[in-house]
Amino acid sequence: MHYEQALERYIKATNTHCFSEVEKVLHSEAVFWFTNRSCVTRKDIQAFFESAWEQIKEEVYGATVKWMMTTEQAALCTYTYTYQGYQDGTFVSGKGRATNAFVLEKGEWKLIHEHLSAVPQVAGDKK
Repeated sequence: MHYEQALERYIKATNTHCFSEVEKVLHSEAVFWFTNRSCVTRKDIQAFFESAWEQIKEEVYGATVKWMMTTEQAALCTYTYTYQGYQDGTFVSGKGRATNAFVLEKGEWKLIHEHLSAVPQVAGDKK
C-alpha cells in the first residue's frame, strides 16, 4: 500500500463510523491533537471518534489533500477537511484544516499523528 492509499483508507474507515476499522490504519504510538483536546492513547482516540459520531449522525468526512513531504519511510500532508451530517435532526456541514503524518512500518503505512483544527478567522471577518 502506498501512503496516498493509506490516507484514502483512513478516510473510508472514518466514514464507516466503526472504530475497529479506523484502528487498522493507526500506528501503535498514534497521537491526535484537536482544537480542544489531545488524545495520546488508543482509548482516548477511540472515545473522541465515538463521541464525534454520536454528535453528528450519518457524518460524511472528506478531504482536499496536499502532500507536503514524502520519503521512503514517512509522508506528511495537510488538507482541508469537510463534514456533513445531522446534529439533533438538523443537517449540518462544515470544514477545518488538518495535518497527518504517516510512517512505513513493517511494509504498511500507518497514521502516527493527526492535528485537526478549525479554519482560523481572517482579519476583518465577523463571526
